[in-house]
Formats: sequence, C-alpha cells, structure tokens
Amino acid sequence: MNQSSTTMPKIQRDSLLTLESYARQRADFRARVIEHKKHRTVQLGDSVTLIFEDELTIRYQIQEMLRVERIFEEKGIQDELETYNPLVPDGRNFKATMMLEYPDPEERQRWLSKLIGVEDKVWIQVRGFERSWAIADEDLERENEHKTSSVHFLRFELTDDMARALKSGVGLSMGIDHPQYQAGLEVPAAVRDALAKDLA
Repeated sequence: MNQSSTTMPKIQRDSLLTLESYARQRADFRARVIEHKKHRTVQLGDSVTLIFEDELTIRYQIQEMLRVERIFEEKGIQDELETYNPLVPDGRNFKATMMLEYPDPEERQRWLSKLIGVEDKVWIQVRGFERSWAIADEDLERENEHKTSSVHFLRFELTDDMARALKSGVGLSMGIDHPQYQAGLEVPAAVRDALAKDLA
C-alpha cells in the first residue's frame, strides 16, 4: 500500500487546558464536541454505533479523564496522551469507537455471547474500491471465548487512491457482515464529508 508521508497532528502537552481552565470552558467545549460528533456517528442496524474519532473528540476525552481523575502532574498527563493519541487518525485511516448497545442487561449478555468476533467483521467501502475491513482492539484484547465486549476500537486503512476518491466526493458505505448480525448503509453525504477531512 502506498503510504502518504503526511500525518494528522497529534495532541501536544502544551495545548491541553489546565484543570481550572477546563472547568470554566467545559460546558461550551462539551456542546461543541456533541455537535461535532453528529456528523461522525453512524448507526449500523439497531444495536451498533460507530463514532469516528478525530483530534477534537480525543482531546475532549483526554481533558475529561484529567478532570475526572484530577490529574495535574506531568507524568499522569503524559500517560493520558500516550494512551489516547494513538486513537487520532493519521491521515490515511479512520479510527472509530464501536459500541454494542443493548439497554436490557440480560439481552446484552445474550447478544455479547452471540457476537464474538463482530469487531473483525465491520467494513467500509469507498465506491469503486474493495472493502476495507476493521483492524480491531490494537490496545488490548476485548473478548474471550464466552463473549465479546460492548466497546471496541477500530482502525480502517485506506490507500492513497481511496483517499483521493473520497475527497473528490465519491460515495462511502459501511456495514457489518457477521453470522449473527448483518447491516449496511450508504453513509450520508455530511458524514462522508466530515470523515474525508481526516485524510491528508
């Protein structure tokens, strides 16, 4: 695969807000992120949601972790950056948080046992190209022989040609092809355009 040398910027230590500054700005920041996520969220079937992460959504997660854990020492801040920065797309991929949502606990347990391996069966497809299958949970193993997790982290790699096509406005579809769960859709133009901005 032909890799682009351009990468999207990672979140730098000196760009983070202090706990006090974040507390003052949190309501506005949170509202901005919620609005931003509207065009980065894809529902696949009744029970699976993909939220495509980028610099802003991951920055918010870092600031929230620092706030909740009351982290202000340098090592702790650096640890959070090292944990979350890999979830920022690098200019030739999309990165998404996948959530399996079943409100009833018993139903959730039943489905998580049926959906083992579902995280590896998620795909995206730029029109005119082959599907790109998810590379799941590179940070840690999230399933065992009995059940999968309700949250997974996915990476979808794109070739230079796919990225160019997507930025020129061709269609994008996504889906899941698992024996127990099939779904697929053409991504709305607003979502496709938002994701195309992740590409260098």
